[in-house]
Amino acid sequence: MWLRFILAAVPFALFLGAVPWVNRVEPYVLGLPFLLFWLSLSIVVTSACMAGVYRLDPANREEAEQ
Repeated sequence: MWLRFILAAVPFALFLGAVPWVNRVEPYVLGLPFLLFWLSLSIVVTSACMAGVYRLDPANREEAEQ
């Protein structure tokens, strides 16, 4: 149960908690300013975390068994 809450809190930490520390233009990563790269990476990580929460939720396991 705690794993679901931790996975759900990761996107919050990536988007809101870390932005003051990554708010810079230099260095460039893959041709993007660092902040834009960070936000793009956060979107991908958020999708993975929400997929994990969905798979760990017992209510969704019951629907798959029917």
